[in-house]
Amino acid sequence: MCGISGFIDFSKQSTIKQLMDMTDTLIHRGPDGSGYELFTEENYIVGLGQRRLSIIDLSANGKQPMLFDNFIIVLNGEVYNYKEIRAELEVNGHQFIGNSDTEVVLHAFKHWGIKCIEKFIGMFAFVVYDRAKNKLFCVRDRTGVKPFYYYWKDNLFLFTSELKAFHKHPQFVKEINYNALAAFIQFGNVPSEHCIFNNCFKLKAGHLLELNLINNSFEIIQYWSVYDCYNKSPIDISFEEAKNKTEKLMYSAFNYRMIADVPVGVFLSGGYDSACLTAILQKERNERLKTFTIGVPDIGLNEANDAKMISNYLGTEHVEFTCTQKEAIELIDDLPYIYDEPFADSSAIPTALVSKLAKQYVTVALSADGGDEVFAGYNRYDYLMKHGRFLNRIPKQLRIATSSIMSKISSDKIPLLNKKYNFHNRYEKLKSLLKDPSSKNMMLSLSKQFSDDELNNLFVKKFIFPETLYLSENLKEEFYTPLRYMMAIDYQTYLPDDILQKVDRASMFASLEAREPFLDYRLIEWAAQLPDNFKYNNGIKKHILKEITHRYIPKELMDRPKKGFAIPIENWLADSLKEKVMYFLDEKRINSQKIFNASEINILVKQFYLGKREYAVKIWYLLMFQMWYYTWMESK
Repeated sequence: MCGISGFIDFSKQSTIKQLMDMTDTLIHRGPDGSGYELFTEENYIVGLGQRRLSIIDLSANGKQPMLFDNFIIVLNGEVYNYKEIRAELEVNGHQFIGNSDTEVVLHAFKHWGIKCIEKFIGMFAFVVYDRAKNKLFCVRDRTGVKPFYYYWKDNLFLFTSELKAFHKHPQFVKEINYNALAAFIQFGNVPSEHCIFNNCFKLKAGHLLELNLINNSFEIIQYWSVYDCYNKSPIDISFEEAKNKTEKLMYSAFNYRMIADVPVGVFLSGGYDSACLTAILQKERNERLKTFTIGVPDIGLNEANDAKMISNYLGTEHVEFTCTQKEAIELIDDLPYIYDEPFADSSAIPTALVSKLAKQYVTVALSADGGDEVFAGYNRYDYLMKHGRFLNRIPKQLRIATSSIMSKISSDKIPLLNKKYNFHNRYEKLKSLLKDPSSKNMMLSLSKQFSDDELNNLFVKKFIFPETLYLSENLKEEFYTPLRYMMAIDYQTYLPDDILQKVDRASMFASLEAREPFLDYRLIEWAAQLPDNFKYNNGIKKHILKEITHRYIPKELMDRPKKGFAIPIENWLADSLKEKVMYFLDEKRINSQKIFNASEINILVKQFYLGKREYAVKIWYLLMFQMWYYTWMESK
């Protein structure tokens, strides 16, 4: 695990000092060592840098950039099945110096070319420079666990694990991409492939970029897609057989993530995903797993008792962390630096706290993210299955007529209901869904914070809302179900752009490697083919995962409402953060930036403090952008 950065400069102006400055901004991702290599060729300069967090092969043999024959690599992440691949390569005559997975990836690239990635089970973002063919290959793992940004302007190609590295190169031009900003204001993150800066992009999950250094051009190729999993007929299998096969795959995926030469632990929340992960791992181990839970009792975020009961039942070595609201709120000032692109998922706060505390005991922690996307765990699937069916039963003419009437009546004019919490937002969403109750529109409605009119009124700057994977039509009609559609969209949008970005930055800021066992690609390839009712059964979400968990932990110990990492943003904005809101959303400040309509923001803020608490998330999104803008556009 580490941070990587570098450049290809066709103007040949970049220096080793600039490479070191870029790379060293990522020291939190790799405090154990560093490496920098500059290759001056006839028509370009290549710079490759790495900050190392030593996980596998702690010796100098794991140092990067790593060279073999005509190939040089920098890699962020882990390839867990490297020992099996190494054995296959040794049969084919390859000899190894050390015991790192990076060396195996490098030899695999030499032996099989770019097709070697088909063999990798892991999370990774890596760059390989082929000096003989004058090509550079950039690869991101199938699900997008590890980040990869690139910048292309004026004969300069930059790449990095985190945007903050780009600011250290003097030719990087930090111009805001207002299309991407509009998407952030809607979703709370900047969706792939877009980036907050012009000429800057995220390499999408399951994609590779091949840069031809002779003719100064590149192409992007998709080598894996979740739709390859969903565009297959559900398999004909009994539920019991499906449970056994699913558990077998889980066992393999979970145990691969325990491979390390440093201490490993597990984040245990008390929910089904982390309980299932912990139970399967502890099953055949004599040593006790290290498990970690965090609670912030004075804001109502406390799963410690639930996690402790499960830990006691399974016999893990459990550590509880308790933080105060003050500690949680103080972390907000660090968020714009940790997430150096605007990011508004408030659960980043407890994620960063638990990562910081777990680092005191381990270097690697397993997280149970991905269970909701793979096995249908989100509440919005309930909404889709229940309300979606109801809305689609209403005759089209009646739906259109009702929506038309609602459009003529403001939600503020409806007595009694206009005083109800979140009525305004629900009213607007219902109008949209009555017009179009399709799964696509329902997914967008549940994901967006602003109506199209509200978004247009908010901006002074012109923007064109960018294409996103929320609008993907790659699920073929013959394999379509509403649940499959929504799960596939989540897997390629909310999962990499929100959940995985949140965990990667929070954990790596603490120099802790977070691994995601539920995101082993073999699990989604299998689970996508299971019948829908194995995952969502008569209102029971994650049905098959829960039944597997009950093999290890009694149902009565698990049967409780899902809590998650909910932060009381409404209360904070109304009280502890009010001064921050007034400062960063001040009319003069907004007007000076010439991005947003200050009067529209004023209305939102005033209405919120007059009791319209449903505006809290919108204000939080705006606050997170303003704090980011101050950190990266005004202060740097």
